[in-house]
Amino acid sequence: MLQLMKWIVVPFASLFATAAAAQPAQPQPTAPPLPAQPALASAPWDPAASYIAAGQDEPGYRSWYLAAPWRAAQVKSFNDYLAGAEVAGIVPTWQLLRTATSWKDCGAEPFEVPPTSEWPHIVQTLRYIRDQVIPTIGPVEPVSVYRNPMLNQCAGGAIESAHKMDSAIDMVPLKPISREVLIKTLCDRHTARGEPYQAGLGFYAFVRFHVDSMKFRRWNMDPEVLALCPPIIHPSDVASVGQPLPPPTMPAPTAAPPAPVAAPPAALPNQPAQPSPSQH
Repeated sequence: MLQLMKWIVVPFASLFATAAAAQPAQPQPTAPPLPAQPALASAPWDPAASYIAAGQDEPGYRSWYLAAPWRAAQVKSFNDYLAGAEVAGIVPTWQLLRTATSWKDCGAEPFEVPPTSEWPHIVQTLRYIRDQVIPTIGPVEPVSVYRNPMLNQCAGGAIESAHKMDSAIDMVPLKPISREVLIKTLCDRHTARGEPYQAGLGFYAFVRFHVDSMKFRRWNMDPEVLALCPPIIHPSDVASVGQPLPPPTMPAPTAAPPAPVAAPPAALPNQPAQPSPSQH
């Protein structure tokens, strides 16, 4: 009887085991996946966008260039002049034709080829940008260069503005940099290397700055960063750096020399001597 029970139970146990193995495993419930977070897109570095309106960008330049057939010859002559002075290609030539940021408000052209009489003034400025500015902060983009006298007045430029003489270039750096670092870096290089170029250096809001080659000077400094910039030292005022020059001392008055004593007159030649009274 026991043997019969084994024969019955074992096949049934095997049957249940086979059926359990044949059933697919039920997946365990899991939490729903979290929705993917969108990547935070950082705004591209484009400091020129604050100063360049539509019409003064590259498409605007092409429209201005094609609007008058004679402009092609003017632009070519200007570019050839820069090439002859070995300052072409430092920045795109078309950017050197940008006028004032406020050209629309003043009813002026967005681009203008300067008079040929002013072309020599930009050469030294471009040399300074090539030799000192770009090696220090990287490539730059001009946002305002030549301004004719009427546009310069409307834009609020100084009467003797270097922009009127095509010597000044306002520009922005094309590599990200803070205003404080920009000013400190450019001041250091200007102090060390600016005088041979007669470079002028100035700063506007944000990261717009000005370079010309009219006079070795610096202006429009933020009080927060002014202390970071080394002073401009000229050979004539080295002694005044850090302390004022002492006031000039007046020499002490000296006594007048005594009046010379008159010598007795000498005897006239060939005149006989007069006998003394005792010899009479």
